[in-house]
Amino acid sequence: MNTNSEELYLEAEADIKNNNYAEAFKKYESILYEEPDSAPCHNSMGWLYKTQFDDYAKAENHFQTAVKCDPLYPHSYFHIAALLMDMERMEELTRHLDRCLKVRTIDKSWVYGRYAMMEEQRMDYDKAIHHFESAILASQNDDKIKDFKQDIERCRMKMEIRKNR
Repeated sequence: MNTNSEELYLEAEADIKNNNYAEAFKKYESILYEEPDSAPCHNSMGWLYKTQFDDYAKAENHFQTAVKCDPLYPHSYFHIAALLMDMERMEELTRHLDRCLKVRTIDKSWVYGRYAMMEEQRMDYDKAIHHFESAILASQNDDKIKDFKQDIERCRMKMEIRKNR
């Protein structure tokens, strides 16, 4: 991005934080008109379409375009995973997470955590626990490790509830 686009992008991000979505949308559109290959801008447009308009098709298009524009820009991968999870497109989510493991700018503990959440949603708690343990092994952040331990305990509780039904 050029300097003007960078400033406009930061203004749009501030607009998002202030819930001024219409202004942010206009700014992102303006940037994309000048720089159609701006990965951060496509990512933010995707976020707007997903969260403010519930337009998953347009959101996904922007997220995928962001990945094509800059394969190392990590944020779009996170949003694609959330979108696929929301849409219960688990086979695609699995392929997406497999791809994420190969992207050097993506925190691998996050990827394993997403695998785990997917398995937890499928109610395969043994697999979920396995992936949460992998997330712990891949993490170097004590707070994240604590959260993954809590996720494991939640899965164990669910296993116990299911066993007693």
